[in-house]
Parts: sequence; structure tokens; C-alpha cells
Amino acid sequence: MRLLILLLAALLVAACGKPPVHQREAFVFGTRVEVLVADADAERAGAAMRAVLQEFDRLHRTYHAWQPSALTELNAAIAAGKPHAVTPELAAFIADAQAVSAAGEHLFDPGIGRLVALWGFQSEEFRAALPDPAALADWRRAAPSIADLRVDGDTVTSAKRAGALDFGGYLKGVALDRAAALLRAQGIGNALVNIGGNVMALGTKHGAPWRIGIQHPRGAGPLATLTLADGEAVGTSGDYQRFFEIDGRRYCHLLDPRSAAPVAHTQALTVLVAPGAQAGMRSDAASKPLFVAGADGWRRLQPALGVAGALRVDADGRVEVTRALAARLKFEPGIDASVVD
Repeated sequence: MRLLILLLAALLVAACGKPPVHQREAFVFGTRVEVLVADADAERAGAAMRAVLQEFDRLHRTYHAWQPSALTELNAAIAAGKPHAVTPELAAFIADAQAVSAAGEHLFDPGIGRLVALWGFQSEEFRAALPDPAALADWRRAAPSIADLRVDGDTVTSAKRAGALDFGGYLKGVALDRAAALLRAQGIGNALVNIGGNVMALGTKHGAPWRIGIQHPRGAGPLATLTLADGEAVGTSGDYQRFFEIDGRRYCHLLDPRSAAPVAHTQALTVLVAPGAQAGMRSDAASKPLFVAGADGWRRLQPALGVAGALRVDADGRVEVTRALAARLKFEPGIDASVVD
């Protein structure tokens, strides 16, 4: 399942008398990605989409947390208590991730890679098994965080050996920003990029806003639809894509660093981010702390994370949506949503 589904075959074929919408797909970042380009000739669209997918592949391979990469080399150095030289790009990623993690009170923390591995969610095919309680207790005592890292020029050190970086909740958003820059640089002004539910819109589709669907966390179709303006980005975190069940209880891949356990109080959390610098990154990274924060914090944290509006589905399927986003949504029949400030 995709976290955020694109609506209608009309996204792939244009209305009568209009040029086609060009499309490319790939499997990157452990998910399906789509690039759609409108109002451009096939040669220019094809070249631009190839450049985007090549950049996605580079980012995926260079910063993979579990296969040999620049990130695994850094994690090995952290575990050994040694300083490690990194590229300017990776140093910038760490600094940005530290800032957005702090804004979300570290409820989203790319420094909890070892905890991800304890729960088995680093694997594409994970098994239904609970972590060793003693190992979890050790991790809680260490309480590693991306905040433990210090970047001095091109050298990274860590105050704790238990930390390990996993950019799985950050890099897809970075890739959206890279895609937008590449497309615009090649003269593409109308496009839609979807990376497993993280979506950014450029321009329009034949003069009309791009329309997307927000996945129903317990259904096959959308919960609601939303039109996106130029440069807006949407991110969704849900408990329905990567999870396992034991004795009827669902354990999802979204982990609360405070408890070292999967979040159980939320089914899905969608954020809308206004156009601006790093809108894609923020749409990816902001949905995680709001998902983890739950009923007591999902609205409170939005301003600090640059979120323009959000929608939450709680564990019982109740839907809450901020007033700003509610005005933009068209809910499917039978969906009863409470509007909140």
C-alpha cells in the first residue's frame, strides 16, 4: 500500500484534446516512487524524469542505513567511539535533521537506528517477534539521540556509542526538494512527485491544481482528497504499511523514543507544508513527531515544525483535522471529521 495515493487515471492520461501527462516509476527508498510531468514535450519530460530518478537512486544508495554506505561507515565509527570524516552533504543532512528533531521535541529522532533494528524494522521482510526485553532496557538506559552528534567541519563525533543514524523518516522529503530543483532547472514547471506518500506539487496539470488522495488507514481507498498549490508538500505517517501483529495487537514501525516501543494511539497523521525552502523535507520529517505526540501534542507542535495544517486518525478511527486543512479537503462519503483549532 502507498501511504498517500494519487487519484484517478486522469493523472496518467490527459483529457480530450490535451497533451499526455508523462510518467515514470521506480522502487527506491523501500517504496514506490512516481514522477508525473504535464505540459511538456516527451523528450524534455523524459530527460527531466530520468535525472530525478537517478538522484533518488544516488541518495538511496549513499545514505542507506542497513547496506554498505556512507551512513553505515559513520554508524560503525560512532559504535567504535571514533571521529569520522563525512562529506559536506552528509554534514548538512545531520545539521538539518538535528534542527527538525529538536523542533519536534525529539519525538522524531534519526539517531535511534539501533532501536529500529531491535524491533526488526530495518529489514524489508521483518518477522512478528518482540525484541529482547534486556536489550530494550539497555537501549532505554543509553537513550541515544541525534543530538549526541557533534559536527565540526567535516568531522563527526558522538557523545554516545549507542547511537546510529537512520534517515528513513527524513530522506524521502529531502528527495522531494531535490526533485523540484532538478525539474525546474530543466524547464519543467508542472509536475507531481510522489515518494511512498510524500508528495510535492509543481505548477498545475493543464491549468488545474494537482489533486491527490489521503489514504484511509483501514480502507482500500482515500479518506479525503486535496488539491495542491505550486510548491506545497504533503507527508503522511501511518501504522498500516510496515507492521506486524501478535495476539491481535498491531506493532508498527513508528517508534516512540521515550518508551522505545511502537506507537499505538494513532493510525495515521498527515501534514500539509506551505511552499518554501525545504518544504519537502519538512513534510516528511514533521509527520513523525506529530504521529508520536498523539492527542496531547499533535496540534501544539505544528507551528514549530512549519506545518500549515494536519489531519489525525486516532486508534479508534476518529478523524480530527485542523481548521486550515479542513477548508481544503473533500472527505469521502461516510467520513465524519471533527474540526479543531
